Amino acid sequence: MIVPATWSLPDALRRRLSPTTYGRQRAIFEEGHLVLVLHKPPKPEDASREGVLFWRNPAGEWQASRGIAGASGLKRHVQEYAALETALTDAYEDAADTAALFKVLEAATPLARAARNMHQALQSAREAVQGEPLLIEMRDSASDVERNFDLLLEDIRNEIQYRTVREGEEQARLSREVVRAGHRLNILAALFLPVTAIASLFGMNLPDGQTGPVFWLVVVVGFGLGAALAVWVLAKPKENEGANPRRL
Repeated sequence: MIVPATWSLPDALRRRLSPTTYGRQRAIFEEGHLVLVLHKPPKPEDASREGVLFWRNPAGEWQASRGIAGASGLKRHVQEYAALETALTDAYEDAADTAALFKVLEAATPLARAARNMHQALQSAREAVQGEPLLIEMRDSASDVERNFDLLLEDIRNEIQYRTVREGEEQARLSREVVRAGHRLNILAALFLPVTAIASLFGMNLPDGQTGPVFWLVVVVGFGLGAALAVWVLAKPKENEGANPRRL
């Protein structure tokens, strides 16, 4: 039984409560009795919601099915959501990368949904019980919590989008750097490959201290071929120039 056995609820109200599950967050009002069905702050991995009941009898006395009794229990319940929103805002501001932002988003999404439903339940309770100061205060507090969660989710999504674009631009810049570095290596290879190829072909085993004309000829020819090859590497491909069709 989710309803405490000590609660003296009218039968019409009991029939609207499940004996085993809490169901959605809502306010139930029958014969002057108000029962608030609220959810404890959910975690991302929670498959089901853990609930808590708050009962206000016609005399204006409050009781809770768990935790702190009386009106203080309802206040503490709303404050738990507010405290979690503050903690997640701090985590969002300290997020070092996109992975950390997704972790905050994962935790904030179910809380924002639960906070919205809690606000709606308290608004219904406020409409059912006129002139109850506690319900007015809690309704307004829940509204602030809902709005803060909505703003936090919007900020997180915008930041994720911004960082994703920025990281994509950085990856593109690094790719261009790799291409330029490879191009420089091609130029160096073009300069020195002919020299090494000719030297390997003809052999450069010259006596120490002697540099005959063959040596300089090989060097000049090698660097000449290297320069020509470098110019060819640096040259941009020309567009195909087909014959322009004659205009009639």
